[in-house]
This record gives sequence, structure tokens and C-alpha cells, in this order.
Amino acid sequence: MTREPDHDPNIWYQCDRCTACCKWPGDVRLEDGEAEKIAEYLEMDFNEFIDQLTRLRSDRQGLSIIEKENHECSMLENNQCKIHAVKPIQCQGFPNKWNFKGWRQVCHAKAYPLEKARQLGFCE
Repeated sequence: MTREPDHDPNIWYQCDRCTACCKWPGDVRLEDGEAEKIAEYLEMDFNEFIDQLTRLRSDRQGLSIIEKENHECSMLENNQCKIHAVKPIQCQGFPNKWNFKGWRQVCHAKAYPLEKARQLGFCE
């Protein structure tokens, strides 16, 4: 998540849960403590969660949630995130803290001036 976001910093994009970002290939990074939280939320044994639903990230610096064959996140079910309540920081930050080339063509997030977004409670 070291990529700088590709958008005007005075605009806040409010996610409408279109799940386009969940269908983009690549790592869904798990930061410290996130795997434990997700395993508990899914009512899975931690080691079972690690063995069945994670893999080594492409940079070999930690874990990532596995993808389906079509590159969708394995946590996407019926076009909804089954771990939305405990989703990783990476997922929480899209597209405001990071994004990918071409994200505007697929993401349905609504653009708000930053001050308006703060007034509406969308961001800090």
C-alpha cells in the first residue's frame, strides 16, 4: 500500500460497496492482528484460517487473503464481502489512501469535497 492515491487530495470518495476493488487481481494484505480478527469473525481456528484462506504475499513480506481463480477476493460472496465488519486496513483505505491505475473506470465511489465529506461523517 505504498502507492500514492491517484486523485485530488481535496476530494473524498465514499464507497458504495460496488465490490469492483474486490475483483481486481493482487494481494489483499493482512497487517498485524488482522488474520486473528478475521479468523475469529469467521468462527474458524486461527491455523485453519491461515492454511485455507491465506497465502504468502507476492513481496514475501506477510500474508494475503487468497484469490479465486477469476482473481476475485475469496471473501467476496454473492457480490458482498463476508468479512466487511472486520475487513483489512487495505480494503478500508480504497480508493482514498491507495488505488490502482484505471480504478475510476470500475469503482462506483461517490466523490465529495473533503470538507463536505467530513461534515457528513464519511471521514475524519
